[in-house]
Amino acid sequence: MFCDRFVVESSRRVVGVAVKVPGGFKFFSSDPGFDALEAKTFPRARTLISRVADFGRRRREKKAEAALPTLN
Repeated sequence: MFCDRFVVESSRRVVGVAVKVPGGFKFFSSDPGFDALEAKTFPRARTLISRVADFGRRRREKKAEAALPTLN
């Protein structure tokens, strides 16, 4: 059975929902960190999930870099 909506997670946290719309799946963010993807439509659910995963990975990498001490 296929659902027309599902919860989207990144790093085992819910970051939004995806809803079936004409032309694919639309993402609605529940996490402010993922607002850049808000209301974007992706052609397939797999594409949406992949894009959210990539976005989350880049966010974590930027956070980790910002936490590194600077050498003066």
